[in-house]
Amino acid sequence: MQLIVFAVGRMKNGPERELTGRYLGRLEKAGPSVGLTFSGVTEIAESRAGDADRRKADEGAHCLSLAEDRSTALVAFHEGGKMLSSEDFANWIARQRDDGRKRALFAIGGPDGHARAVLGKADLAISLGRMTWPHQIARILVAEQLYRAASILAGHPYHRH
Repeated sequence: MQLIVFAVGRMKNGPERELTGRYLGRLEKAGPSVGLTFSGVTEIAESRAGDADRRKADEGAHCLSLAEDRSTALVAFHEGGKMLSSEDFANWIARQRDDGRKRALFAIGGPDGHARAVLGKADLAISLGRMTWPHQIARILVAEQLYRAASILAGHPYHRH
C-alpha cells in the first residue's frame, strides 16, 4: 500500500525539514518489508482567500482530488480527531493494507484546519494531542509515527512497549 503525505504549507530548508526527511527516509527503507511504500509528500501553498472557510475549501479541494479513488484511505489530522496509540495507528494502517486499499493519504491541514468536506470524507480523523502544533512540528510528528507504524508492523525494536 502506498503512503502519501498531503500538507498545506511549504517546509523551508532547516532542521525541521531535515528531521522530517530523516523519518521519511527510514519509512522508505522499513516499509516494503511490511507491504508499505512511501510515495512522497504533496505540498500546496496556503490559500490566499479572504476568509477561513474559503481558504479551507480551496485547500481541501486539492486534498480531495488526491483521495477521489475509492481505494484510497484518507486520514485527516484534526484537533477533534481520535487520540490513538502508536500501536492502534499501526494496526489501522495494517487493516487498510489487508483490506486491499491501494493508498493511504495522510492530510495535514493549514492554519485554519481542514474543510468540512475533507473531514466528512476522511476514513479516520486523528488528533496529535490537545495542544496546537506549528505546521513544521506536525509534519515531524506524522513522519515519525508513519515510520514507527512500519517498525511496529515489522516487529523492529524501535518501538518499545
